[in-house]
Amino acid sequence: MRRLTIPAVMVTIGLVAAACGTSVPSGALTSLGDGEGELNLVIWDGYAERGEIDEAYDWVTGFEDETGCKVNATPMTDSANGVQLLQSGEYDGGSFSGDATVRLMAAGDVAPVNVDLVPNYEDVFEGLKLKEHNSTDGVPYGIPHGRGPNLLMWNTDAVATDPTSWDPIWEGGADYEGKISIYDSSIFIADAALHLMTKNSDLGITNPYQLNDEQFAAAIDLLEQQRDNGAVYWGLLTDQVQSFEAGDSVVGTTWPYQVSLLQSEDVPVKAVLPDEGTTGWSDTWMIAADAAHPNCMYRWMNHIISPEANAQATVWFGEAAVTQAACDAADEISPGHCEQQHASDETYWEKIWYWTTPQADCNDDEEETTCKDQDDWVSAWTTLRGA
Repeated sequence: MRRLTIPAVMVTIGLVAAACGTSVPSGALTSLGDGEGELNLVIWDGYAERGEIDEAYDWVTGFEDETGCKVNATPMTDSANGVQLLQSGEYDGGSFSGDATVRLMAAGDVAPVNVDLVPNYEDVFEGLKLKEHNSTDGVPYGIPHGRGPNLLMWNTDAVATDPTSWDPIWEGGADYEGKISIYDSSIFIADAALHLMTKNSDLGITNPYQLNDEQFAAAIDLLEQQRDNGAVYWGLLTDQVQSFEAGDSVVGTTWPYQVSLLQSEDVPVKAVLPDEGTTGWSDTWMIAADAAHPNCMYRWMNHIISPEANAQATVWFGEAAVTQAACDAADEISPGHCEQQHASDETYWEKIWYWTTPQADCNDDEEETTCKDQDDWVSAWTTLRGA
């Protein structure tokens, strides 16, 4: 689907545990052994390319050739689906957003990571290390992959004036009835809550993922209005791309990846991070607690943040690379990529509310506070969608 022609460049990565004198977290791999010959991953679609869509983007084949670990990747439709897949016991690990990672850590489904066995981790931007979505009590539970915002995208032939807010998919939705493209996941309730933070300050929303009864009801009401305006729901990004290509959708929430794909096919679309801010993701590679192929998984986690692999992966998907070396390599593929994606600009990321897990205790220390939890969100979304 893409027309870029820069060849993929893969390098040999030496995997030797660093003698840093740090303690190994309980439950983590203590030393690296021989690869097991196979690796089963749960991924966000586009996170394990082997050149089948564009031969210039292949960070899997070189890894397989170097390590002997054959990669089998299963795309998830959303975080809930990704959690279910990992919990099946059939996978060694995968790439997960914050609304999955918190659940996986809490349930004991993933193991802590011995970063001494991941040499490239040392170079990861400090703003991505030991965060709430990838660590517990100062113990790393994953390796950062990349981060990005959810954007507002529109067809310039159908939307006459470039929008600067999320209004076209909410209050202005009647103008695009039946052609509003919406992510089909309960986490999208947070997008409604984020909009209400600006439009209805009386609700007192301070975190779009931690909502009390009144705040949650207001978000669902807004989503019902959107649904009644004929929202077109997408789970796989290819569904959204096809809908915009066909003209069945003209405005909606999206990822940078779809914007790039559509523009490469000369579909007249533009995208913006609206004034209200947005939700987004900071994705993490995690290893299953009972991984059948842990040595291959550790090799993959080191590989995916190597300069060449992380450059390809983040340029391909349209997200920010995780090291300066990856940014340098990305600029060789797409000049200015890391500057455009604000890879090391922590001020920019303050506008992004990373996906996380809704919690009954509102994720704070106030004993009196009660919020809708993950099960409440899933139930409400299922009812909203009539599924």
